[in-house]
Amino acid sequence: MNLLIVKLSSLGDVVHAMPAVQDIATHLPQARIDWVVERGFAPLVERCAHVRRAIPVDLRRWRKAPLAAATRGEWRAFRAALGHEAYDAVIDLQGLTKSALVARLARLAPGGRRIALANRTDGSSWERPTRWVADLAVPVPRHIHAVARSRVLCAAALGYPVPEVLRQGLQATPWRDGTAPCVAFVHGSSRADKCWPEALWIALGRRLAAQGLAIGLPHGSDAEQQAAQRIAEGIGAAAQVWPRLDLARLADRLAGCTGVVGVDSGLSHIAVALDLPHVQVYNHDTAWRTGPQAPHQVSVVGQPHPPLEAVWQAWEQVRR
Repeated sequence: MNLLIVKLSSLGDVVHAMPAVQDIATHLPQARIDWVVERGFAPLVERCAHVRRAIPVDLRRWRKAPLAAATRGEWRAFRAALGHEAYDAVIDLQGLTKSALVARLARLAPGGRRIALANRTDGSSWERPTRWVADLAVPVPRHIHAVARSRVLCAAALGYPVPEVLRQGLQATPWRDGTAPCVAFVHGSSRADKCWPEALWIALGRRLAAQGLAIGLPHGSDAEQQAAQRIAEGIGAAAQVWPRLDLARLADRLAGCTGVVGVDSGLSHIAVALDLPHVQVYNHDTAWRTGPQAPHQVSVVGQPHPPLEAVWQAWEQVRR
């Protein structure tokens, strides 16, 4: 059975879809699963257990120059890669017009079906064209966690019960730099309103350093790198600004950490998928939809942001 998953972006959403692939593999062990994803996230999808092939797409870049010769050539190459296999099921886990387009372009095997979400869920985007191109539109509960939404859709589409055990499926090779146990601070986000104040990162880092822990500071942009440098200078010698890494190597580096404290961002969701002790900091009450669910991973919610003591107490809880 050939299956195609369509989940293009963003980073956190891609990570949240990985448990659904593990469910499929549990109940349909002979299934061959491919996944269409934005090129920047393809190295991570290649680390997802039971994914045979990540098919990269560049819709974000192509829409900036849709008529350029390079865009047209790359589009033809993508369509050829997508058409290489005929699929028994094409499952659109995103529910947007762009993912519906990709699902429509995929080649079906005889009797194959395109499957999509039938409705919007609270706090998530959904666009009606995803339903127009679907042979089967699956209704899901409106108030549902992002991970559960993909799992419920795949289970209903392929005819199996959602497993009680949640398996993340993200594979990494732990890598460490130095001898002291390291706690990663995922301080950056594409949205400024999700960030935690730098002064609180510094105060938290000093407490951890006093316990003999090192602090690692990843970054994905120039602005995040500058913030990481300011935080590291405030903490002192225990803090290190990491080099900028691709997602696969960053997953390896996170996997070597003793734990993670992070804001609601894609990197934090990678830490959750790696099953690390984790405190996730929320300035908005959306942890019910995207927050961690394991006992050693907790969310701390506060407005305008959670206080230092709440985050510290949560860390003390998960590190035990």
